Amino acid sequence: MKIGIYFAYWEYEWKGDFHAYIDKVSSLGFDVLELSCAGLPDNTDELRSLRDHAKDKGLVLTAGYGPSKEHSLSSKDPDVVSRGKTRMAEMLRKLSILDIGIICGGLQSYWPADYSHPVDKKREWEISVDNIRYMADIAAGYGVTLCLETLNRFEAYLINTAKECRLFVEEVGHKNVGIMLDTFHMNIEEDSFYDAIIQAGDLLRHVHLGEANRRVPGKGRLPWKEIGRALNEISYDGSCVMEPFVLTGGTVGHEIRVWRDIEKDTSLLVLDADAKRSLEFTRFMFEKD
Repeated sequence: MKIGIYFAYWEYEWKGDFHAYIDKVSSLGFDVLELSCAGLPDNTDELRSLRDHAKDKGLVLTAGYGPSKEHSLSSKDPDVVSRGKTRMAEMLRKLSILDIGIICGGLQSYWPADYSHPVDKKREWEISVDNIRYMADIAAGYGVTLCLETLNRFEAYLINTAKECRLFVEEVGHKNVGIMLDTFHMNIEEDSFYDAIIQAGDLLRHVHLGEANRRVPGKGRLPWKEIGRALNEISYDGSCVMEPFVLTGGTVGHEIRVWRDIEKDTSLLVLDADAKRSLEFTRFMFEKD
C-alpha cells in the first residue's frame, strides 16, 4: 500500500502552493499527496502543470472534498441537488486533467452537519443513493472513483460506520463507488478498528490516518499494529493518507475545531520532522508479519 499526507497539515486555508507541497512531500519520502478540491486552480494549463510536476517527482495525487450544505446530494431541495451535481461534475473534470483517480470525503451529503434542523436520515439516504449512482456514471467517464467517508456523529449523520457505508455502497451498486475509512472518526464510532476494516473488505478504496487528537500517527494511542494487520488481511493495496490537523487559526482550524495548537512547537521544521518520523512509523506498523 502507498502512504501519503494531506497538504492541509501545514495550512490555515483549504488552498496553498501545491507545487511547493509536491516538492516537500516528495522530499519527505511519501508516495501520495492529497489535495483539496476547493483549492484546485481553474486554469487547464495550471492543472496540467501540477499533474506533470507530481509525475516528475513520482507522487500519486488524490483529492478530498467536503460538499457544503448548498451542494448536498442528500438534500430534499432539487435546486440544491442540481447545484451539487454541477459542482461535483466540474471537480471530476479537473481531476481527470490531473490524472487523479480518487475523490474522497462526505460526498454522500454535506459537511459539517447542521443540527439546528430536524434530521430525516431514511429519506436523505434514499435521495443520496440515487444521486451518488448518477454521479458515479459521470465519474466513471473521467476514470475517477468516488470514496464515501464514514464520519463521526458530531460532523455527519448519514454514514457513521463501516457497516453503514458498506450497506450504502452496495445499494448504489456501482463499481467505481467505494468506502473510505478514517481512523479519527473510527475511534469515535467503531467498536473495533480491526472489525470495521474487515467489514469494509473489498469495498475499501481509501484510508485516512490520524490519532484520536488528530496528530500524526505514532504520537497518540491508536492501535496501529491492529489497523495494519486488518489492512493486510483484506489485501488492501490502495492509499493510506495521513490527515493530521494540529494548527489553530484560519478556515481550516475553525472548521476542524482546532482551538489550540495541538503541538507545542508548530514550526515548519518540527512539522516536517514529525511527518517524516510518522511515515517511517506507519510503514513499520503496516508491514506484513
